[in-house]
Amino acid sequence: MTGLPPAVVRACTSLLAVRPVTADRLAISNRTSVYRVGLADGRAVVVKLYAAATRRNAVSEAAAIRAAAGAVPTARIVAAGRVKGTDLTALISEDLGRLTLGAAVRKGQITTDRALRDVGRLLGRLHRAPVAPRTPRRPFFEDVTSLRHRDAGAIGRIAPALEVLSEAPALVPLVWCHGDVHFDNVVIAGPESTRHLIDFTDATPGPREADVAQALVMAHAVSVRGRLTVAGTYPIALDDARLTAWCVFHTARCRATASSGEERSRWTRRLAELAHEHPRFFHTPRTVRSPR
Repeated sequence: MTGLPPAVVRACTSLLAVRPVTADRLAISNRTSVYRVGLADGRAVVVKLYAAATRRNAVSEAAAIRAAAGAVPTARIVAAGRVKGTDLTALISEDLGRLTLGAAVRKGQITTDRALRDVGRLLGRLHRAPVAPRTPRRPFFEDVTSLRHRDAGAIGRIAPALEVLSEAPALVPLVWCHGDVHFDNVVIAGPESTRHLIDFTDATPGPREADVAQALVMAHAVSVRGRLTVAGTYPIALDDARLTAWCVFHTARCRATASSGEERSRWTRRLAELAHEHPRFFHTPRTVRSPR
């Protein structure tokens, strides 16, 4: 038991009535921390801990997983609730293993095109999951406000794209959006190498184009070829203009949240490529000529 995080010990003993014997940290942020945990009864689980300020996220993520479970393979929830003696909330799910779609691509076990087809198929299934009428939706203006705080100049530059996304939002059908689709959020598990979608932290009802665009941006596959590859297995019609506008927005947001100068430079180049290929979604400042 020496060295195990006390919060993980409390979460397992209070919600599962089983003590952990190992705990490997997988991720940590100001909102959550995630651990792969071995239990004394031989089971392996993933423990996700939410800070008090993000308790609502724990509730919404659990709701999203339960809604998605009937449509797409995902990790089964083992337990969820407040952790006794702390101000934390825990979501405990089965551990599907360590092999992600991203790891398989990096190892050369599968191609990027195959991974994109897998993602398109998964999103197609997820986006058919029913959305309860009263399910809270995160307003788009919150995402725009967050981008403005991080990079005010980006808002003006991508204003035409934002205008497309703001058109007739009431007419856009809502689906369960995963909100953070990338190859490492797909785990390959089971005798048939089933693809499982995991980590529903940012899941919320939204337009399907937002989720598909996120997958394309994170896979660096916003080209025509990348879109066609995903569309080959995604069974629902997509609005091309809205898809492009979402690709622009997600790329601008990735640039604004880049953790290093090198990473920011990469996203700056990708934003410039989008501006070159899709100029109608960007605002180009007029050149003011000096009087002769």
